[in-house]
Amino acid sequence: MHKYFFTSPALKQTQKLPKNIQKRIIKKLDYYCQKDPFIYAESLIDSRLGDYRFRIGNYRVIFDKESLNSILILKVGHRQNIYKKG
Repeated sequence: MHKYFFTSPALKQTQKLPKNIQKRIIKKLDYYCQKDPFIYAESLIDSRLGDYRFRIGNYRVIFDKESLNSILILKVGHRQNIYKKG
């Protein structure tokens, strides 16, 4: 079982989303981390944002592998805005 941790900016981004989207993202993260989350992840070409991403509907969760059994969530947002710098 893997664990996930939010950075402070990622937590703030998540809290700004509608409650139903927040619940959907957390539920999916829990599901992905029950086994191996990297089965569901896709590598990012531009590693300045992060190394991997999850697709959850129209939302993306960008993260890095923190240790053997944990991931660090760097950004959470809508697919139209998540890859923009700023």
